[in-house]
Amino acid sequence: MTHLPAHWILGPGALGRLVGLRLAEQATVTLIGRRSLPVEQTLITPDGASRSRRVAVARLDALPGDTPGVIHLTTKAYAAEAAYEAIALRLPADTPLVLWQNGFDCQPRLAARHPGPVLCATTTEGAYVQSDAQVVHAGHGETLVGTLDGRHAELAGTLADTLSAAGLKAFAVTDIRHRLWQKLAVNAAINPLVARFRIRNGQLRDRPFRPLVEAVIDEVAAIMAAEGIPAPEEGWHARVWKVVAGTAGNRASMLQDVLADRPTEREAILGPLRDAARRHGLTATRLAELDDWLAADPWLH
Repeated sequence: MTHLPAHWILGPGALGRLVGLRLAEQATVTLIGRRSLPVEQTLITPDGASRSRRVAVARLDALPGDTPGVIHLTTKAYAAEAAYEAIALRLPADTPLVLWQNGFDCQPRLAARHPGPVLCATTTEGAYVQSDAQVVHAGHGETLVGTLDGRHAELAGTLADTLSAAGLKAFAVTDIRHRLWQKLAVNAAINPLVARFRIRNGQLRDRPFRPLVEAVIDEVAAIMAAEGIPAPEEGWHARVWKVVAGTAGNRASMLQDVLADRPTEREAILGPLRDAARRHGLTATRLAELDDWLAADPWLH
């Protein structure tokens, strides 16, 4: 399969710059944000090596004149639709759009709205920003790519090959909707609780947090079953605790947002679960409590 040319990265935060700088080693990449970033960017690899590279940068209100081969939308979930709106009129109708958002909120709406192919990506790659000119690839993971309607299998395969060649192990899948829901389920059992108590992921294994995690997993598992989303082979409880163990030292993204007084992705993660619970007549008391807390000003609690 051929590689996709001219990648625009819309939303150059930690994930966006990780994807962009990895792709820049073999393709043309432009980082596009609300403000300009330095053209000299450095990626710190998981083994501690520094890779510096000059990349094209642009502002959202001053887009480059070239035509992108593919657009990667790597903003937070709550900003995705506004970011797409800002560029939609500039895009050829057949431009592929890749959505990297957490949760399962904006993806169906953008897939219905964009006239070209829309791919969804879910990743376990770890990254965080050190500065405007430096991003850290904190840990290797894998990325799954596919479309909600099952079309464009060849394009999904091409993108997966392109990412893998750039050092981000990726696979094309035919059940990305299920994969997005499964990641959402795990995130819902971890992110809101670590944000609520301002702890690292591994501390969820300690009392008094462990029983709270178990209660959330029970609610999430019931919702997943009602939605027809298959459980992982090892079961929901084992999957969540495996992720907790593997990310024990991490500050989850939702906790980072709370500590930085930024909006969280609660609507993208907890909103679909609460909506599904209502549709199926299920009680989700713990999820509702966490959602209500995150909806309020966390600094008042």
